Amino acid sequence: MHTTALVLFSGGQDSTTCLAHALARYDRVETIAFDYRQRHSVELEARLQVLQEIRKQFPLWAPKLGEDHILDLAVLGAVSETSLTRDTAFKMEASGLPNTFVPGRNLLFLTLSAAVAYRRDLQVIVTGVCEADYSGYPDCRDDTMKAMQLALSLGMDKRYLIETPLMWIDKADTWRLAHQLGAASGVPDGGQKLVDLIVEHTHTCYLGDREHRHAWGYGCGTCPACELRARGYERFSTN
Repeated sequence: MHTTALVLFSGGQDSTTCLAHALARYDRVETIAFDYRQRHSVELEARLQVLQEIRKQFPLWAPKLGEDHILDLAVLGAVSETSLTRDTAFKMEASGLPNTFVPGRNLLFLTLSAAVAYRRDLQVIVTGVCEADYSGYPDCRDDTMKAMQLALSLGMDKRYLIETPLMWIDKADTWRLAHQLGAASGVPDGGQKLVDLIVEHTHTCYLGDREHRHAWGYGCGTCPACELRARGYERFSTN
């Protein structure tokens, strides 16, 4: 039986929902993030505020929330000529993938997360990758996650579970899942409180915009991440 988890926690909508998922299931939950010189590095600040608000607003989850880890991955930014690590316009490449794809990012994230999980004796690695509502990133696919779970378990001689709560749901359902998790947290009106927390404190915008406030949160409103989050919130709020 699994009792401990490490959540890949960027401070965005998806990873915050995954964190709530883990806190609802496991006795001890730690978090990890990566500084790869992303243009939207404001997410590294936003995530600390999210952690603080979860501890404050969800008292039954707070004792489960353990150590937070941030790893410096400047090398990933150095080898990545993408619109997430360079000041270039968002566009589709000849490969059919958007230039927001950072090659090897999730593979590296999971490998380093497994190393931290090994040292911290954490059994489950939780990540917010999704195949139902995404940009076609090959390192977000279910097959990739299964292959990584096998490789990491064999390579470290420790049976890991890579959990992907969002794999088969779209952004509207991700908002609904957050509401459901909050509602089951034991906090009065917890569903709406978690949704409001995500709106106000998480960060998704690829351009790092924290000036423009929308119904779904802060962001430029035009980058691919903002558009996806906005469409999901509209479907969630009107149904």
